[in-house]
Amino acid sequence: MTKIIVAAILMALPTTAFAASPSLGICHVDYALCASSPTVAISGETIMVKGTAFQAGLSVCPVLKGESIADLSLMNGSCASPDGTPKTVWSLFSNVKNYPQLPDWKILPSVKRVFVTNANAGGGMSNMWSFPCVVRPKKVNGVRLADCKGPMNESPWTSEAIPFGSLVGTAAPVGLPNPVGANVP
Repeated sequence: MTKIIVAAILMALPTTAFAASPSLGICHVDYALCASSPTVAISGETIMVKGTAFQAGLSVCPVLKGESIADLSLMNGSCASPDGTPKTVWSLFSNVKNYPQLPDWKILPSVKRVFVTNANAGGGMSNMWSFPCVVRPKKVNGVRLADCKGPMNESPWTSEAIPFGSLVGTAAPVGLPNPVGANVP
């Protein structure tokens, strides 16, 4: 199953972007799954991705444990906790079908959709894949949550800016601002 997922991701990468494409790895650690989360821009803060500055965004994501897919080029080549403590995890991708989601963090099925980004407030997207998260000290409705920071309107495939008008895939419900997602190549 893991080989199928990795192959599907590799096939989705644009053929002109292989020099900048992710360095894929499989992790077996606690991780944040931001696939259905909205993002709030952090005023005055940027995140550097492979030499380019992007507006920083903050997403709240459930913490899961199990097999996940990482871009090791953004994680110092390791699945280990970003700072070596259990208080931090990476935001990674997985193929779980049901996981805790807003608004009350009940376990719900993942519902994938596509949308077109726009310049209106909340009309962008964010990429949280393989960025660090800080685990919150208290659970909400029995769910461990993490605050994850990642770039706004940045392609996880090429690390380049995604212009408004781009098609993006997400599992975030319609109406949530700046959903976590990935541009469709």
